[in-house]
Amino acid sequence: MGILEKIKQIEEEMARTQKNKATEYHLGLLKAKLARYRAQLLEPTGKSSGGGTGFDVQKSGDARVSLIGFPSVGKSTLLSKATHTASEAAAYEFTTLTAIPGVIEYKGARIQLLDLPGIVEGASQGRGRGRQVVSTAKTADLIVIMLDATKSEEQKRLLEIELDAVGIRLNKSKPDVVFKRKTTGGITLNTTVKLTKTDEKTIRTILAGYKIHNCDVMIREDITTDEFIDVLIGTRKYMPCLYVYNKVDAISLEQVDKLAHQLNTVVISCEMDLNLDYLIDRIWDKLELVKVYTKKRGAQPDLSDPICLRKGATIEDVCNGVHRSLAPNFRYALVWGKSSKFSPYAQKVSLSHQVQDEDVVSIFTK
Repeated sequence: MGILEKIKQIEEEMARTQKNKATEYHLGLLKAKLARYRAQLLEPTGKSSGGGTGFDVQKSGDARVSLIGFPSVGKSTLLSKATHTASEAAAYEFTTLTAIPGVIEYKGARIQLLDLPGIVEGASQGRGRGRQVVSTAKTADLIVIMLDATKSEEQKRLLEIELDAVGIRLNKSKPDVVFKRKTTGGITLNTTVKLTKTDEKTIRTILAGYKIHNCDVMIREDITTDEFIDVLIGTRKYMPCLYVYNKVDAISLEQVDKLAHQLNTVVISCEMDLNLDYLIDRIWDKLELVKVYTKKRGAQPDLSDPICLRKGATIEDVCNGVHRSLAPNFRYALVWGKSSKFSPYAQKVSLSHQVQDEDVVSIFTK
C-alpha cells in the first residue's frame, strides 16, 4: 500500500470517529501517523528517479511576498498593476505556468512579489505542480491568498487545507513548548498551565509513536494535539497571511462590506484599480519591516536609502546590512529616534541594542 493510500485510509477513519473524551486518545494516535506520512510524502527518503524542475527564483529585495490562489483569480493582473512586470493574463485557466517575480518599491524598501501558478485541490499531494508551488511559498515572508469574490467561501477553506498539509501555519504563532531530546533518563513532562485540549497520556503515546523514549518536554500554554505534533516535527513554518478578494466590482455593496470586515482581509478590483494602494499598505504593515537610516560623522543622515530590517533587529544587523566588516571592528554606535532613551538626543549603544522604525544610526569602528 502506497503512502497516498495510507493517508486516505487514516483520513477516512478520522472522519468516521466521533470526537469525545473517550476517542481523544485514539484520534491523537491517528493524527501523529497522518503527520508522519505527510512528512514522508513531502520529503521522500529514497533516491528520486528523474527529478522534476522546480521554480528557481532568486530571493531579492528586503522581503518576499508569495501570491497563491486557484487559477484565474487575478494574480497575474495584480502583479502587473503593482510592480509593472509583464505577467501574461488571459480569460482561461493556467495562463501562468512558472513563478514570475516582480518588485514593489515602497517607502524606500524593495519587496519581491512572486506570482505562482494557480493551484488545484490535492496540490499538497503533487497534483498540478502543486508541491513546487507550496514549497516556493514556504520561502516567502508573507503569503497573499487571492480569492474570487464572486465564488463561495469554500475556496478559502480548500486553500488553507492545502497549505496546512505541507506544514504552513497561517496567522498562528509558534506553540510555547520546549522540547529537548536526550540519550537517557526517560520522558520528563512538565506543564505550567492546565491542559484542556489534550492530556499527558496522549502526549506520551505520540512520543512513543515517533520512537522518542528519552526527552524533556516543557509546555507553557494550553496546546492541542496537532500543535504538539508540529513541535515534534519541527519543520512547520508560521507565516503571516492576507486574504485578498478580487473582482469586488461584480458583487453587491453589502457583500463587499461583509468581506471587508473579516480579519486579515482586503477587498480589491484589479480590473478597475480599486483599493490597490491600500493593499500595498497592508502588505507593508504585515511584513513588520523596520527602516533605519545611516549617518556619517559630521554629516546629515542619508534619508534617501534606508536599510530595511525585520522587527526586533539589533545594531549588529544594521552593521551587517551596511558591510560585514563593520561588526568585528565595532566600538559603539549613536542612535537617534524612538529606540533612544534620551530622544530627541542620541544614545550611545552596543551591538545588542534593538532598533525601531525610522531610527538614525551612526556607527563608530576601532
